[in-house]
Amino acid sequence: VPFPSFVNDVPVSDGRLGMSAVGRCRICPKDNLEEIVAKNVEQALIDTDLEDKDKKDEAKKLKKKYMKEGVAMAKKLLNETLKLDPSVVNIEIVISAEAILTSDGCVAACFLDAGCDKVCIPSVKNALEVAKVPRERLVALLPNDSTQEQILAAAEWSSVISMPATEDLTLDSVVALLHSTGLETQEEKDFQVVISIPSSDTIPELIGSISKHCKDGHGGFCLEDPSPEQLGMSYAACMRTDRPDGLYTTVVCTRSGEALGLVYSSKESVVAALACARGVYYSRSRKGLWRKGDTSGHYQILHRLDVDCDGDALRFTVTQRGDADEAAFCHLHTLTCWGPPRGVRHLEGTLSQRLKNAPEGSYTKRLFDDEALLRDKLVEEAQELSEATEKSDVAGELADVIYFAMVRAVKAGVSIDDAVAELDLRTRKVTRRKGDSKAFRIQAGNEILNKNKDSDM
Repeated sequence: VPFPSFVNDVPVSDGRLGMSAVGRCRICPKDNLEEIVAKNVEQALIDTDLEDKDKKDEAKKLKKKYMKEGVAMAKKLLNETLKLDPSVVNIEIVISAEAILTSDGCVAACFLDAGCDKVCIPSVKNALEVAKVPRERLVALLPNDSTQEQILAAAEWSSVISMPATEDLTLDSVVALLHSTGLETQEEKDFQVVISIPSSDTIPELIGSISKHCKDGHGGFCLEDPSPEQLGMSYAACMRTDRPDGLYTTVVCTRSGEALGLVYSSKESVVAALACARGVYYSRSRKGLWRKGDTSGHYQILHRLDVDCDGDALRFTVTQRGDADEAAFCHLHTLTCWGPPRGVRHLEGTLSQRLKNAPEGSYTKRLFDDEALLRDKLVEEAQELSEATEKSDVAGELADVIYFAMVRAVKAGVSIDDAVAELDLRTRKVTRRKGDSKAFRIQAGNEILNKNKDSDM
């Protein structure tokens, strides 16, 4: 399926609120990029190869400081300026070869640590090599007259080769361009080819035809500055349905993958969802678009939509909103159409109710009101989990830790989906810490445990 490339347009604007929800987008930011590159150049210029230990440690601290500042600036650009959510959308950012070379590759790692999925770099000089990030996180930008030798050379450093379509934009010319990469003759197809195509109102039909030549995910295309209708219709053109009414079966899920319900989508509803960044479907009873929540107030924020492996079903990933009592997808006022939730989601709902209205003598209410007690229990249960050996004991102690951790989260207004977003965002990082234990934290934990031990005697 196609994804948008924002060359001149910004990703989010009135009437185009959910364009990145197709799950992947390419950005070519112009504002604030120079400042971020400059910060990474500062980082690159710090020499840590010093003989004097004190000076070397000081240089390492300064380099780390500049790195953190650069990542913070990049996150601000992605989240606040461009209004994108890197935890759920695969963002590709275009960075000049000059920026890569002058920063000694630091700017590439900076944007990946900030949440980008890939960095797109023109394959000039040795910029791809200087980026010094994993091959699967790089896109090589090549001209459409590149030779197979040039393409395969770039593929040594990048997992995606991206080229613009030729001016005579036809099915034959795009297929010929795909064939020119030599991808079909490679025994091990370990790179993808993406063709960048200018958007137009007539493009969906062409995209549908091209998609049949892009098998096994090794070929793809991005649309330059599309409208919601151009992107949505092109997206739908790559799908298929055997239903007489032409609708697509659609599963609606939470950020953590729980199914809220089963609905149906039409081409027009996909376009509407991309335009307003809401859960919009097709109502078979009303025979028209159904924007969830317009009547009930239980609306949905759209994060992402995906096509299944067969290309005949959709998944909408959303955050369900609702009234003051509880967010509900179902008309029976439950979160899902399969009754009350279980497991951690059920625990989250129970704790949320206890926070608002706890019964007399509630232990959970006591934890909400006594921060010291909650802190002590978190430390105590984590210590018991670390020492458990039997499978049943580990499961029991893990359940205890989850309970107390969820009390802390609910009190702070943090949901399971917030934690899932954070976990997904961390998978983007390429710069890793050593992960050694922190002596001062261990000491503080021991003091809590020893205090509790003395009080039990």
